[in-house]
Amino acid sequence: MIAVLKPSATDEQKNHLISWLKSQSLDVHVSQGENYTVLGLIGDTGIIDVDLLESLEMVESVKRVSEPFKQVNRKFHPEDTVVEIGGKVKIGGGNFVLIAGPCSVESRGQVAQIAREVSAAGADVLRGGAFKPRTSPYDFQGLKADGIELLLEAKKETGMPIISEIMNANHLPLFDDVDIIQIGARNMQNFELLKEVGKTDKPILLKRGLANTLKELLMSAEYIMSEGNRNVILCERGIRTFETATRNTLDLSAVPMLREMTHLPVVIDPSHATGIARLVEPMAMAAAASGADGIMVEVHNDPIHALCDGAQSLTPSQFEKVASKVRLIREVALQ
Repeated sequence: MIAVLKPSATDEQKNHLISWLKSQSLDVHVSQGENYTVLGLIGDTGIIDVDLLESLEMVESVKRVSEPFKQVNRKFHPEDTVVEIGGKVKIGGGNFVLIAGPCSVESRGQVAQIAREVSAAGADVLRGGAFKPRTSPYDFQGLKADGIELLLEAKKETGMPIISEIMNANHLPLFDDVDIIQIGARNMQNFELLKEVGKTDKPILLKRGLANTLKELLMSAEYIMSEGNRNVILCERGIRTFETATRNTLDLSAVPMLREMTHLPVVIDPSHATGIARLVEPMAMAAAASGADGIMVEVHNDPIHALCDGAQSLTPSQFEKVASKVRLIREVALQ
């Protein structure tokens, strides 16, 4: 249920109403706009007399929300959420972010070189996998804790915030200095992991599962937010269809659709979506035109010899070209 308060409502009136609603065992999410205040009521709202609530002088309107996701719902929070990353980068609400780096951290020299080059090319955040979920148990699984340390070294050298994927809640202490924790597509519905990262205040990038609906993605985000963490970023990385020409099918319609459904920022990962390096540029440009809040691209200094996903990785010079085009399209899309 949501209650929209009139602009004339005083702080004293708002606080009194919120206190009463909380006394009814409801959680109250407050969204303050320039000309309105929206109260999102979560819990057993059946005990609330809608007619009584609407009769209050300060209340503009009351509406029941049928969707099962509440806190991620734009009806609860009409304004775009802006997530601050590392104290220097913002995403959402008109703030656009370029995330770039290797699929997996392989060595100190590799990640340091890529970090310097993508930073010079305009990347805002450095990505790198320390723990790698692989389809085959015989493929490279990442450097794990050592990989995190190498990312932190690159962060110290370049000043770039870093993002890396977590696979197990037991690893959370290793991510204390990681700026964004990524929940990969395979873990999108690992609800126990979602609840644990929800207990942190760290930005969480949640990837859509390769066979999941947008509603299911938002329900997973709800798991995180229900634990108190409101710093959630959604990521569309392609879904599995009958098409075999590309690794997955990039669902760009997810961007405008999610904008209607939620207030959370939306990022596109064209690297995992296509699995083909030469398709990353056109898909990144299309993502920017669709209104995405950011692009996440895999970049490797030697893709042919990469230990993970070399076929979809751009070289630093290719990324520089993509970054330039994406930012130009982004400027046009905002006009």
